[in-house]
Amino acid sequence: MAYQAKLPVPFGLLGIQCQADGLTRIDFLAPDTQPQQACSALAQIICEQLLHYIANPEAKFSVPLKLNGTRHQLLVWQALCAIPRGQTQSYGYLAKALKSSAQAVGQACGANPIPLIIPCHRVIGKNGSGGFMRQRSGDSLAIKHWLLKHEGVVLPALSCGN
Repeated sequence: MAYQAKLPVPFGLLGIQCQADGLTRIDFLAPDTQPQQACSALAQIICEQLLHYIANPEAKFSVPLKLNGTRHQLLVWQALCAIPRGQTQSYGYLAKALKSSAQAVGQACGANPIPLIIPCHRVIGKNGSGGFMRQRSGDSLAIKHWLLKHEGVVLPALSCGN
């Protein structure tokens, strides 16, 4: 997969994909992947904004997004962007608000092509932190916990329940 940048962050390496008119994807890359300088002006701006967020969780993102998803996914992703930093919503709460199911909301979160900027990490289960990147344990859940802690979210138990 071609990336316009590979950005090292405290919890790993982010692969940045963008076109001239918007960010299309952020991937969490394998630890042995080599960083790559931004090779376009937009990729440089995206990297700068991501690093600003890493330094300050109150930082705002203003890069244009170029999303491709189903109608339901787009509605869920829009709802995720409305969750303020330092707060969380449950899959069930979002499902009720969107007249959907918690499982469908979880699937849309897992399909989110632009994590961090579209903050799927702010969606938690009713009995714990839920999943992240279609995983319920391991490195991906550790990234979710890092992001939530970075934003000041304190959960009584960051477990894997939904």
